[in-house]
Amino acid sequence: MKTRDYSRLLATLEEAYARHAPRSGALQQEALRFMVDGGSHTLRLIRPFPPRIVSAQGAWLQDEDGHRLLDFWQGHLANILGHNPPLITSVLANALAGGFGLQTGFADRLQVEVAEILCRQTGAERVRFTTSGTLATMYSIMLARAFTGRTWVLKVGGGWHGAQPWALKGIEFHRNDGQGFQQVESAGVPLAVTDKVIVTSFNDPEQLRDHFRQYGDRLACFILEPFLGVGGFVPASREYLHTARELTQQYGVVLILDEVIAGFRFRAGNAGALYGVQPDLATFGKVIGGGMPVAAVAGRAEIMNLVGRSGGTPVKFSGGTYSAHPASMLAAKTILNYLVAHEAEVYPRLADLGEKARQTLVSAFAEEGIYVHCSGHDSQVLPGSSMFMLHFPFDEKIPLRQPEDWFDPTRCDIALSHRVLELALLLEGVFMLHSHGGLSTAHTEEDLAFLGEACRRAARRIKPYL
Repeated sequence: MKTRDYSRLLATLEEAYARHAPRSGALQQEALRFMVDGGSHTLRLIRPFPPRIVSAQGAWLQDEDGHRLLDFWQGHLANILGHNPPLITSVLANALAGGFGLQTGFADRLQVEVAEILCRQTGAERVRFTTSGTLATMYSIMLARAFTGRTWVLKVGGGWHGAQPWALKGIEFHRNDGQGFQQVESAGVPLAVTDKVIVTSFNDPEQLRDHFRQYGDRLACFILEPFLGVGGFVPASREYLHTARELTQQYGVVLILDEVIAGFRFRAGNAGALYGVQPDLATFGKVIGGGMPVAAVAGRAEIMNLVGRSGGTPVKFSGGTYSAHPASMLAAKTILNYLVAHEAEVYPRLADLGEKARQTLVSAFAEEGIYVHCSGHDSQVLPGSSMFMLHFPFDEKIPLRQPEDWFDPTRCDIALSHRVLELALLLEGVFMLHSHGGLSTAHTEEDLAFLGEACRRAARRIKPYL
């Protein structure tokens, strides 16, 4: 199937958006004078320009042009309670008013309390904090290499573990050059690093066994997400994750579960517990910060101690100036305590909203004659999911099981699911990035009705070009 040409439609949508949001457009021109592409995070800089946000509350945003936007991006999927929940903002405001919350550069009680919660809820023995998921995954790989004395890293095609050297391979699918998920995604990364990164297929136990037979005695770690994020919003199968645990133990390889997205998203703890799998190391971020920059590496004491004095500190995991920042730790303690105490109500509600959102998305496009496949849930593994990603296969009969399927431009309409739909929905008052998003407890059934109508109107814009 040839990729459809959406150049005329995109031009029409961009012109309509420029008229719709002139203030955001003007700010983009100003931003271009000082910042590369007008911002500091590539994903946020949608074309022709991003909405510039002035306020955010619950499920909704307001931009510079006064438009209200129903938001499913929710702070890179971090805001499980919605934007600026009073639970968090009130605690932070009181702390700042009382003379506490900005950087001190000292240890305090809060980071001990947050570490205790993480250990208790995830089965980890030791925790160290940093400020981003990227740093957490980088430090976890450094720990694995130091612990095993090996240098090779195994990861999943389509798996995103941040912009760090061992992770910048096998992120995007490259069909045209025949490389699939085998390409290095960034200039400036040493080949000495990426040549020792092996990319395996997600949810393919047989290929995983083959890779361990070939590379097992050279591998320091296998890093994977129990819920694949950027690669398609799909959980690992139970068989796949158990195979990963079995093989890593057999070959003496450190199993790292990247739970930056999954951690505390499906339960008040790690997603690995839903599989009955305890990793050697795990990384956390997003949800655990309550809207503040918090990330963590957690795991076995004998590995984690390599950053400490008792282990001779061979791994320089300092965490950064703002690691365990007082305001961030206060937000983390508040959100984690809340999720633990209200687990029985928060997660069933999120699961219900997620299921209704996926049904709404599929039915809205179907009513306008467009078939959509919505990933984000697997009832065999997860008791409920608040996540979704839309895929537009050219043929409804095409099986979609892996990133190699839905990111293959001969199988699925990638341009539609990324650029076209993103802009068409923005004109209808809905923001979701690259056709994916997550629900928060702040979303309502009325919001889902709004989403459905927005999708129907967006589909009517798109349909003549299919």
